[in-house]
Amino acid sequence: MNWGPIAIVQKFQSLSIPYDRVILLAAIERPGRNIGDITVYKWLGKLPDEELIQRCIGDAVTGVISVENLLIIGEYFKIWTGETFVVDVEPGPEMAGENFTTEMQQAIPDLIAILQKLSNTNNTEMINFNPLYGDTLIEEKTDA
Repeated sequence: MNWGPIAIVQKFQSLSIPYDRVILLAAIERPGRNIGDITVYKWLGKLPDEELIQRCIGDAVTGVISVENLLIIGEYFKIWTGETFVVDVEPGPEMAGENFTTEMQQAIPDLIAILQKLSNTNNTEMINFNPLYGDTLIEEKTDA
């Protein structure tokens, strides 16, 4: 994502005809996955409490680019009018350079196939996805 969540929300709000389906591609390190692992999520809405929404908006206007913030802010401003999917690939640790790791390079054909299937399938029941809800998307970290 090379635009911040606020710019994307404004772009979606300016559309004369909303999208039937939005597919977001993300590459975020998540625990328990191997480099190149692909997870498909279907956004099912719901918002966290107002304080967390405000924090997401505050982060967004100060330049933080985050798919989680985008989903929550988009839900708040009601831009997700159709189906919304997040295709998330495990990138592995960030390193300098312009080349993918071998594992990422090997995952690209599967990633493209998933994106094509989501783009061209009318019946998304055939797609294996994990549910994603805004009220549980960002877990609060507390010191115990």
